[in-house]
Amino acid sequence: MPTVEPETAPARVEDDGPHADDSGYRQPEVDVDAMRRLLDGRYGDVRDLVRDNLTEHAQILVDQEQMTTADFRERVKDVVVMMAETGQTGMGFPEEYGGGGDIGASIAAFETLALGDLSVLVKVGVQFGLFGGAILQLGTRHHHDAHLADLVSGRTMGCFAMTESGHGSNVQALGTVATYDAEAQEFVITTPDDTSRKDYIGNAAAHAELAVVFAQLEVGGERHGVHAFVVPVREDGRVLDGVRIEDCGPKMGLNGVDNGRIWFDGVRVPRTALLNQFAEVTPEGRYLSPIDNPNKRFFTMLGTLVQGRVCVGGAGINASKVALTIATRYAVRRRQFEATDPDQEQVLLDYGMHQRRLLPLIARTYALHFAQEVVAGQLHDVFSGPGPIEQGSDEHARRMLESRAAGTKALGTWHATRTIQECREACGGAGYLSENRFAALKADTDVFTTFEGDNHVLLQLVAKGLLTDYAGEFEEMDQLGMARFVAGLAVETVVERTAVHKLVQSVRDLLPGGDTWDQEAGLLDPNYQLAMLRFREEHMIGGVARRLKRGIDQGANAGAVFSRVQDHVIAAARAHTERLVLEAFVSKTAALPDGDLKVALNLLCDLHALTTIEADRAWFMEHGRLSSARSKAISREINALCRKARPLAVDLVDAFGVPEEMLRSPELLGWPIGSDH
Repeated sequence: MPTVEPETAPARVEDDGPHADDSGYRQPEVDVDAMRRLLDGRYGDVRDLVRDNLTEHAQILVDQEQMTTADFRERVKDVVVMMAETGQTGMGFPEEYGGGGDIGASIAAFETLALGDLSVLVKVGVQFGLFGGAILQLGTRHHHDAHLADLVSGRTMGCFAMTESGHGSNVQALGTVATYDAEAQEFVITTPDDTSRKDYIGNAAAHAELAVVFAQLEVGGERHGVHAFVVPVREDGRVLDGVRIEDCGPKMGLNGVDNGRIWFDGVRVPRTALLNQFAEVTPEGRYLSPIDNPNKRFFTMLGTLVQGRVCVGGAGINASKVALTIATRYAVRRRQFEATDPDQEQVLLDYGMHQRRLLPLIARTYALHFAQEVVAGQLHDVFSGPGPIEQGSDEHARRMLESRAAGTKALGTWHATRTIQECREACGGAGYLSENRFAALKADTDVFTTFEGDNHVLLQLVAKGLLTDYAGEFEEMDQLGMARFVAGLAVETVVERTAVHKLVQSVRDLLPGGDTWDQEAGLLDPNYQLAMLRFREEHMIGGVARRLKRGIDQGANAGAVFSRVQDHVIAAARAHTERLVLEAFVSKTAALPDGDLKVALNLLCDLHALTTIEADRAWFMEHGRLSSARSKAISREINALCRKARPLAVDLVDAFGVPEEMLRSPELLGWPIGSDH
């Protein structure tokens, strides 16, 4: 980020209410409660229930530092079971099994849980999201009746055994095999080699009694791809015969979650253990499925598990809120150097560089919050339709949801990693003390960028959807097939089919200047800001298509061609998601009634949009969409926006609604620090 030039460095801005500057800008007042209600949205009561539960169990933040790993695992399990008793963890399950029957509420509850100890969050995610979600979405009435009531209450603990040591993100290549024995009417679950062991499995090392195991289904010598089975792994705390479990050992963080490795040596389960929403094996050994194409069947099955990605993205965004609340409150109390007043050291947040470090991150957190609100709403709508997911929901809407969930999860979790680090540094040495929360926040969120899908792999999924326009071919394509498919189209067709092209043209029509629209429009015009991000997205998609087509037209191997353009593919997907995030923010602010709340959010929206453009200004300049003079003007405008946002900063982070007990940080927040201490 550019440093603030001395002549533009702000004098201290007093937090003494509304005032007007020389341009006529009137400083808004932020009604913290009203802003919090806006952020909490339709599930404010659910979020408040979770906040109350977090406060009740606040001691766990200290326990995480002081207990042994074994004791802390038990403590986390106990807290999860106690929270289950309040109903907060089961909101997405049918009411007849003790749930709340509201998927949107379950997302809101999980996101809010990220304000507290993240081992609790992840254990909740494993038990109710992954394990419970798999039984709910992949199973049928038999499985629901057998398991849902017990798992919703926490009486039965389970794990989600998908990931293997040797296959990582390539789920279709899993090595575990489930062979059907027609005579016994049983499946035999086998781990053929160490690369096929289930690895990093949460809840496995100590607590799981059941596992949802993903394995290659083999019937009569024929493979039918990956399917899921309910497999007992413990009884009364004892690991069952044929099952071997090892503890993964100490981790960078989340040591309250018992991650383990699992091997299966000819473990037999009844025919009904197959989660048969999408496929069935008859007693005599016939394989039946309503989805004929095996690739489409596989992607449909995985698509039902998209809730995990939505949850992790939201959790990353909420963890960022904790870090920003601590760092911002510290920055308005900590004094350092006599910059503007010889008799008093200056508050950190009155320094232009400190504003540059924190305020754009606050703006981006708001932007991602509203983008997450959109994807959570889409998830609720898609999964609340009538009947099973493959029959009761629109195919296009489901593919759009999967793509948006993947992109938002990637950006939200990368944002958490960056924000927590910046906030830690902004709190100096004090931020390095465990009691000030950054140690746990950094360690526990680090894995968010890779679980529920490695972020780069997820962005490839986004790009595949963009390049194929969610066509019917989508489910049947690997990345090589995608390369060949795109190369078979006219490049113009690829761009037109994304619909971004039409959006860019329509926005250009709203702006002055004809071909020089991006030089003439006002920097704070949301149409200009959106047009810039849409132009970047359109150009990148077209560039990927051209490079794929050129390579394959020259006779190169499709895999080699894709590998050469992979950086371009990821960049296009990221540009697409950045545009969706800004659109969500612009749409949210546009819908608000006039008033101080709208003024404050428009200020943050402008700050987010311009810092997004500034961060990639080299690309915009390379492609003729940003002159050096306008680039400098954007940086000056960002500095001005930071100065305007400075008096609002504490109110903006207080509106996140992080309970005081979750902040801890007595050295940073509890007493005056600096020259006047």
